[in-house]
Amino acid sequence: MTRAGVLGHPIEHSLSPVLHRAAYAALGLDWEYDRHDVTEDELGAFLAECGPEWAGLSLTMPLKQTALGLCDHVEPLAEVVGAVNTVLLQRSGRVRTVVGANTDVHGIVAALREAGYCTPEGRAARAVVLGAGATAASTLAALGELGITDPLVLVRSLARTGSLRRAAHRMGVEPTFGRLEDAPRALVGADVVVSTVPGAGADAVADGLVTRGENVGGVLLDVVYDPRPTALQAAWRRLGGVDAPGERMLLHQAAEQVRLMTGHVPPLVAMSDALEAELARRGSTDAIT
Repeated sequence: MTRAGVLGHPIEHSLSPVLHRAAYAALGLDWEYDRHDVTEDELGAFLAECGPEWAGLSLTMPLKQTALGLCDHVEPLAEVVGAVNTVLLQRSGRVRTVVGANTDVHGIVAALREAGYCTPEGRAARAVVLGAGATAASTLAALGELGITDPLVLVRSLARTGSLRRAAHRMGVEPTFGRLEDAPRALVGADVVVSTVPGAGADAVADGLVTRGENVGGVLLDVVYDPRPTALQAAWRRLGGVDAPGERMLLHQAAEQVRLMTGHVPPLVAMSDALEAELARRGSTDAIT
C-alpha cells in the first residue's frame, strides 16, 4: 500500500488526514494517510526510515524550515519563501530523491481569488499582512503572484522580522514594517488583508476595528479556522468586508499536495465536503464538552 502522512508537533488536531483520505477515496486510490508526531530533532530520522512505499509528506509547524536542509532538492518557490510544507519522496530504481515544495502559496492565492479578490482598476492595491512567521513569508509570495510587491507587514516585535525580511529580499518584494498595535487604523482602506497570527492573537485587532467603527471594503483571509468565525472575521464582516475563511486556504494547499503526490487532478468538491463535515462535527463536540 502506498503511504503518505502529515508530520508536526503537536499534530493530533490536524485536518490533513480528512482532506487527503477524502481525495484518495474519490480518486479510487488505495493509499494510507496518517498523523505522525515528529519534532524538529526527529525529522531527519523519520525521513531516513521512509521506505519505498512512501509517496509524500505534509509538514506543519515547527518543521517547515527544518525540512529545507534535509531535502535533496528544494523547488524554487519553497527555497525563495524559506519554507517547505510538502515533501515528495521520488524513486528511480534504488535511488530516492527527497524533494521539498511549498503549496501554502497556492492555497493563499486560491482562497483570496475564491473570495472575490481582484486587482483594483487604475491604482495599486493596498495589502496588509499580520504576523512574521513562515506563513507570512508564503503570504508575501502569494501577494507577489497577485501583483502586490509593497505590502505593509504588522508584527508584535520588529526585532523578530529578520527571517521574513530576508525572504522578502529573495522574492524581490519590498514590504514596509510596522507594529501590530497599529493594525486597526491600517486595515481601513486595505484591498486585501492576510492575518497569519496564530490562535486568538488577532482578537485585539478585531476589538480595535469595532471600536473605530469605520467601514472596510477589502478581502480578509484569516488563516486561523478555529473558532469559526474568528473574532477578526466577525469584525470584518460587521464592518462590510468580505472574508476568505482559513479553512479554504487549508483546502486548496492540500489539494495541490494531492496533485503533486498522486499526479491526479484533485477532487476539490469531495475534499471540501469532507472538511466541512469534520469542522461541523468538531464544533458540535466542542459545544457538548
